[in-house]
Amino acid sequence: MAKATSTLSWCNVRLGDDHNWWVNETSDPVRWDVDGLSIIDPRQVTHLIELVDPLRDYGFDQDMFDAAFIPFRIEKDLGAGKVRLKRVKESIVESEDKLFALADTLDEENGPYADLLDHLTRCRVKMLNDLFKFESKLSVDEVEDEIREDQNSHFIEGKAVHTFEELTAILDFMPAGYDADDEAPAKGAEDEGDEDLPEIDAAEEEKLKNDESLKWDEEGDDDDDDAKKKDKDKDEDSDEGRRRSEKIQGRRRG
Repeated sequence: MAKATSTLSWCNVRLGDDHNWWVNETSDPVRWDVDGLSIIDPRQVTHLIELVDPLRDYGFDQDMFDAAFIPFRIEKDLGAGKVRLKRVKESIVESEDKLFALADTLDEENGPYADLLDHLTRCRVKMLNDLFKFESKLSVDEVEDEIREDQNSHFIEGKAVHTFEELTAILDFMPAGYDADDEAPAKGAEDEGDEDLPEIDAAEEEKLKNDESLKWDEEGDDDDDDAKKKDKDKDEDSDEGRRRSEKIQGRRRG
């Protein structure tokens, strides 16, 4: 694939009304059709790198990410929202420079970018299945079908899907009914009160029911009442004794 892209040394890009960058012209017009050809800008590159970082624990291959893009640096401002880019030999992940990234789509079916889309989808599915308790495990085919359905609606409307949107559709994918912010299944209000309670089986529950130390019975209340009554009687006896003592002392003084 390196030989196929070796003649691509520069390209002119424009800023579209959608605030995305699109390719107007390339140094290799024979292999590269600029109709609907998008390119990722430095800001979007940074965002994508942040999105793929959690996937490292699920088999993400950085080399596949680098291989899927052709990096460019700004060479000249052409004015009117157009820029000339020059190709560079750097890693878009590790470079400290602000680079544009053109997806290598010369072979749309088996090229490095197609391989990356498949790789990211598998990593995302693996991560979601690990984080969420689905009734049945999420499959790669399910995710691809849902994303493809959204993309087809754009094609029907005559809109080209930007590379950045294609990638974020995978990296931000969440099944209906689940919240990405919570990293847990979406719950109804009726479940919130019990979310911290541990689960116990029937045998353990029955054992707890028969535990005398955990009962809130009436006997305990009666015992408390008796204790209070006894304390009251003691107080009354003490007062009566004090009064009798005072009377005797008065008689003696008299």
